[in-house]
Amino acid sequence: MVIERSFTTVYRYRRAELLRILRLTARQLAAWEKAGLVAAAESYSFFDLLQIKKIRDLCAHKVRPAVIRRSLDAMQKQAAGMENPLLEAGTFSAGSRIAFRHQGKVVEPIAGQFMFDFSARDNLVTRTPSPLIKPGPVPADVAGLFAQGIALEEDPNTQAQAIGAYQRVVELDPEHAAAHINLGTLHYNRQDYTLSEQHYRAAIAIDPRYALAYFDLGNVLDETGRVAEAIQAYNTALQLAPTYGDAHYNVALAYEKVREPRKALKHWRAYVKLDTSGPWAVHARNQIQRILQADGLKLVYKQS
Repeated sequence: MVIERSFTTVYRYRRAELLRILRLTARQLAAWEKAGLVAAAESYSFFDLLQIKKIRDLCAHKVRPAVIRRSLDAMQKQAAGMENPLLEAGTFSAGSRIAFRHQGKVVEPIAGQFMFDFSARDNLVTRTPSPLIKPGPVPADVAGLFAQGIALEEDPNTQAQAIGAYQRVVELDPEHAAAHINLGTLHYNRQDYTLSEQHYRAAIAIDPRYALAYFDLGNVLDETGRVAEAIQAYNTALQLAPTYGDAHYNVALAYEKVREPRKALKHWRAYVKLDTSGPWAVHARNQIQRILQADGLKLVYKQS
């Protein structure tokens, strides 16, 4: 899920309305403002409400505001191009810390550790029951529809409605890159790669410096057997965001597919610098060792 970069909306919620809707106290909100989690304001968009709801739910799971702030900063470094991890990735409480589900992986960003899964799925913050938040009286404007799409996208049962909301956004604003990205991801998850590719390419045409769009396009191209084109897309993402760990990992896999291990080696090495532990780091190190051993055997063979 991608969050609109320049979010504007006609309808605003006053501070008192926000406290009432989310069942917060003024002291709670002030503490989150002090921790740098919430910008001090007298009115809020629907987008703001979604973000503050996530903070509320994490705090309810005994995660301290300072830890949330550190986790957000660390996650932004882990996934280059991600602007708001609370809304762009699935959010979990993992004991007293936070973990995020992103691109099919689960990461605890402060420790830099990737995990396969959680045993306590009830800790999924996005599933926490809460009062229904309505996007305002007029969800026909672009910003309101986009926010509505974000909310619907969280639940697999309403993702078809999310697609409808995002489609309406691009009808009203064809230059809405973030809506195209979110549509592409929803179609990709449904294995509709033709539509997915169309939306990712549309996002790139709108914003040629959108690293995430190139990465997502690379995934579609790789999935549909166009590995050389996928490599080009991944490398473009890395030119724009050199610390994009997932792009290093995927382009290394792609180079392995086309039997260019030395080019893959460069990216495996870059990946293990960004992910120092976890199952994907273990795989990357194994690939590094295998490639170096193969090169060593070739040298010995040539010398003999």
